[in-house]
Amino acid sequence: MYTDDYEGCDYDDYAVHTGDPSLDEYNRQQYKVPENVKSFLVYFRNSINEGRVFELQNVYEHLWPKLTEAHFEKMPWPEWNEIKTAEDDKVFMILYKELYFRHIYARIQGGPSLEQRFNSFFNYCEIFNYILSAEQPVELELPDLWMWELIDEFVYQFQSFSQYRARLQKKTPQELETLNSNNKVWNVLCVLNVLHSLVDKSNIKRQLEVYASGGNPDSVAGDFGSHSLYKMLGYFSLVGLLRLHSLLGDYYQAIKVLENIEVHKKSQYSHIPACQISTSYYVGFAYMMMRRYSDAIRTFSSILLYIQRTKQLFASKTYQHDQINKQTDQMYHLLAICLVLHPQCVDESIQQTLREKSYHEKMYKMQCGDLQEFENSFVFACPKFLSPYPPPTDSIPDDYSKEAIHHQTQVFIDEVQQQRMLPTIRSYLKLYTTLPLSKLATFMGQNNKSDPSKWDLNKEIQSLLIHLLCFKHKMKNVVWSKGASGLEGKFQSGSELDFYIDNDMIHIADTKVAHRYGDFFIRKILKFSDINRKLHHIHIRLQ
Repeated sequence: MYTDDYEGCDYDDYAVHTGDPSLDEYNRQQYKVPENVKSFLVYFRNSINEGRVFELQNVYEHLWPKLTEAHFEKMPWPEWNEIKTAEDDKVFMILYKELYFRHIYARIQGGPSLEQRFNSFFNYCEIFNYILSAEQPVELELPDLWMWELIDEFVYQFQSFSQYRARLQKKTPQELETLNSNNKVWNVLCVLNVLHSLVDKSNIKRQLEVYASGGNPDSVAGDFGSHSLYKMLGYFSLVGLLRLHSLLGDYYQAIKVLENIEVHKKSQYSHIPACQISTSYYVGFAYMMMRRYSDAIRTFSSILLYIQRTKQLFASKTYQHDQINKQTDQMYHLLAICLVLHPQCVDESIQQTLREKSYHEKMYKMQCGDLQEFENSFVFACPKFLSPYPPPTDSIPDDYSKEAIHHQTQVFIDEVQQQRMLPTIRSYLKLYTTLPLSKLATFMGQNNKSDPSKWDLNKEIQSLLIHLLCFKHKMKNVVWSKGASGLEGKFQSGSELDFYIDNDMIHIADTKVAHRYGDFFIRKILKFSDINRKLHHIHIRLQ
């Protein structure tokens, strides 16, 4: 049993990076691994070798973060060649290096060096070759949280390298030559190949298909798929593919890889909160970019309600704590965009959050057609897009990492530009049951006239007819229905009002039944009554 007693150990000799390579090397050589860290690493290694999953979970979720916070906050853990013993344990070393490099990416100022990026990639190759090349399932058990974060970190480090690779303006000739001669390191095809290989090895797609139809997934799992390591790595690889395709701007393929997963349904595979939140973020974003606003709103609302109701799960400082908080804020921004473009009712608690925070002001600006606010919200909330191929190393030294996000932003703004007038038209139509085209054109003209002398009613009416047709078209979305795959659905009108034009008259009718606030208040009253009753019983017992 390992005891985490850190008192009495002096770590002052292990100083943070000074910026002087020779001094840093001297500090590293002078540093000796403390005895309690050594005993922790022995305990860590034994937990892996003996397959003690619960103890390994404690190592991963509690002991490693605690040691990191206490003593390795701004410095790397000891290098693996400093902790090697006579027993050279391959599995332990590659797993230790995975955590070692992950810590450098997350905590070390300035991030990893080019050599560390390469070494981390080669270490992932070792991990996945060990798992995938075996003729029989390997005897390795890892906590589900570690497996999720391993896949998530693998995709993240690819993303980080792609952005680093695209910034040519500060690279030395030697760095450019190294990148050019190692063009298969962190190559997108290699990353895709790993994720698809894990999916295929685990037979997870077939398992999910059987599970969705109410059958027993173990009946089709096979030798590898019935092993927890392969099954969960396969499932998490599907989410990794969702993220990767979203980063590359292929939203159709992003949704397609989850065709046998019902995102909004709790299952035995979706018990890792960070995985569930990440899945919903990328699914909702893909729906939004495919102009399936109803599905995007449903996806974001569902996961944001889940986060509201399970806040205590994210109270502790887990490895992905900051990422969860950031994605939550991003999803509120994306939900605000979708509700401006496609207004509909959402849960009262979600609505309350949108009213209380700065989102309300942002939504008001977007409803008034402020394209800059649309762009700002989109750039903040979207994934950090990647180009599928890096710029040639002999290109003009520049930062090419922003090209993909600029392209996707422009695609989004082009779509918003087509709908810019719709909120204004909607606000007028909601005030009338019948409205002459000329009158609405006059209203619209008063809002947009820059030079009254050039204003022409007939031209305004023709322009208005185009906007009204656009309103009809944009309010009709493909909407997912229960039991269908993520890409399937039926065309439905999501507008709360409908209209038709008879000669020069617009006839308007509400299509949505008013929200029943009575039911909401009755539920709250009953809930408070139940709380009061329980408090009364507690009070009686205390007396």
